Amino acid sequence: MKSITSVLETLFNSHKLNKEDCLVLLSQLDEEGVREQLSAEAVRLRRQYYGDKVFTRGLIEFTNICKNNCFYCGIRRDNANVNRYRLSKQEIMQCCKEGYALGFRTFVLQGGEDGFFTDDVMCNIISEIKAHYPEVAITLSLGEREMESYRRMKQAGADRYLLRHETANEAHYRMLHPDEMKLSNRKSCLYALKELGYQVGAGMMIGSPGQTYECLADDLVFLQELKPHMVGMGPFIPHKDTCFAKEQAGSVELTLAMLSIVRILLPSVLLPATTALGTLDPKGREKGLLAGCNVVMPNLSPVKNRKDYALYDNKICTGDESAQCIKCMTNRVEAAGFHLVSERGDSAAYGDDADFKY
Repeated sequence: MKSITSVLETLFNSHKLNKEDCLVLLSQLDEEGVREQLSAEAVRLRRQYYGDKVFTRGLIEFTNICKNNCFYCGIRRDNANVNRYRLSKQEIMQCCKEGYALGFRTFVLQGGEDGFFTDDVMCNIISEIKAHYPEVAITLSLGEREMESYRRMKQAGADRYLLRHETANEAHYRMLHPDEMKLSNRKSCLYALKELGYQVGAGMMIGSPGQTYECLADDLVFLQELKPHMVGMGPFIPHKDTCFAKEQAGSVELTLAMLSIVRILLPSVLLPATTALGTLDPKGREKGLLAGCNVVMPNLSPVKNRKDYALYDNKICTGDESAQCIKCMTNRVEAAGFHLVSERGDSAAYGDDADFKY
């Protein structure tokens, strides 16, 4: 087995790790100075590619209706305790209007896999947003769809797509999802999105039930293969109406270490300091920025619906996490030594000549 010193040297010099090296690193994170070295190198790299900029994303959670029954998710199909809603096109456009006035230049349309939002409906919404705000980026997070669906939405004006793979380990995937869902299909969707020219985001929960260091090593190997432009990663938080209700939440410390590792493996990646981090730790987002993150995602959804989009319990959504409190977010980002900007914030790895930046 390699020493931790040797693994860190490989990681820092080559931005690559094989599965064995990943296991060595993950199992020795508590060795003296390891976490500090990871975070220092992660921040150095994010400054190299993005300076002190932290990009904002206006999150619009437009439907909590979902056909899937993922065992960890609060809006899973079989949860009868959810107050279901879907926003109208007019409500979505109002969110965009408010967000644009607040300085947001990326809107994230996120929802469950709701059959109401067909390709025709989504393309109409995307086209309308682009007609009013041609310079903004539109990120979609709508789950698994057919390649032709992704193609049509891209042609309508979508720029980015976030599809968290949740785990790249087949046995672990089976623990978290019903039989009708397939890890192979989720991976196929991610590769199809890249082929179509989206800026693509993958990602996973840290500390989900059954997760081992081997699972996390598989995640890191997969991310190196996929080379996503974005990675959404936060700690697992249980929801009271799922079969994992009594499971422990994931570790903030392990999440921060994984964020740093991903930043070093994919130096130009867009890496959000997630709401889940801020939910488990009042300083979670600041700690995320100091671990290599460079994106925050305040909530633009109508206030009346925010509590109903509960993937996990105790989600923050009306305090500093709210888009309307952008001044609070600005102050917190600056206190961490960075600067909140009103830009699209495209990935530095996106473009015909950008592959070397991985």
